[in-house]
Amino acid sequence: MIRLLLRRLGQGVLVVFVLETITFFLVRMLPGNPFLGERKLPEHIMQQLQSLYGLEESAWVQYWNYWKNILLHGDFGPSLIREGVPVSEMIAQAFPVSFLLGVLGMAIAMAVGIPAGMLSAYYRNRWPDALLMCVAMAGICIPAFVVAPLFGMTLGMHVPGLSVAGWDDALCVVLPALTLGLINAAYLARLTRGGMAEVLSQDFVRTAKAKGCRPLRVLFVHALRSGLLPAVSYLGPAFAALITGSFVVETCFQVPGMGLHFVNATTDRDYFLIQGLVLCYGVLIVLANLCVDLALLVLNPRLRSQGSA
Repeated sequence: MIRLLLRRLGQGVLVVFVLETITFFLVRMLPGNPFLGERKLPEHIMQQLQSLYGLEESAWVQYWNYWKNILLHGDFGPSLIREGVPVSEMIAQAFPVSFLLGVLGMAIAMAVGIPAGMLSAYYRNRWPDALLMCVAMAGICIPAFVVAPLFGMTLGMHVPGLSVAGWDDALCVVLPALTLGLINAAYLARLTRGGMAEVLSQDFVRTAKAKGCRPLRVLFVHALRSGLLPAVSYLGPAFAALITGSFVVETCFQVPGMGLHFVNATTDRDYFLIQGLVLCYGVLIVLANLCVDLALLVLNPRLRSQGSA
């Protein structure tokens, strides 16, 4: 088991390294210049700015200095747009916002999606199953940039206390968390329904029913543990994506999280901020997948035997 987790951790470190390397060189291929604003700067001023941030060096020298500063000093570099503000400080300010939004969104997704999938599997091929899966399919097909304005117009403008933009009071988190949660609940419902339906058709479940076990006991005691495996596999990357923030949702509701920073950094060609956000996102993906691997090892004994073999 420990050997399996160490192997997954090593693979995750390699993935993060390759991801950050590709990002480093791709952002420098973006058209435009981070120092080009509404007014063109004189050539000598442009050269001084390039020298100040080390951008006059070759790409490989910049690449070496970037990793050296991260590994030796924990320095992600300065923001090219917000003068004097380190990237690490911007991420540290935005991460708690995205973390709170992600945790609430995932809580809503699990509270809605998993019970809906279980109920759909229990009433498989009957009208509750068809109704729930139609709603789930609609949730999958409708994109976030449609759901977010709809919630803003229907709930934000008519329910007292709710806000359609900003992050200045406790209720500002409701609409973006609801948007993220319900979108992911649709995926969870489909995955839970598929896993539970497969388990409920197996011999040991039919044996439990034949012995006179109550339906709820069959559902929660005999089938739930194995039936949730597909949904648990989805939770890792989904949770990491929610924590780092949905670009669309944070932009629609003007939430000052990591997703909004990423959009602004891409628009402004802020190289160091893009690289820092991608590195943070990659690390979160690796950690979330490790947590999923642990959960799957607990839920599925066969994986433990395979990992120890």
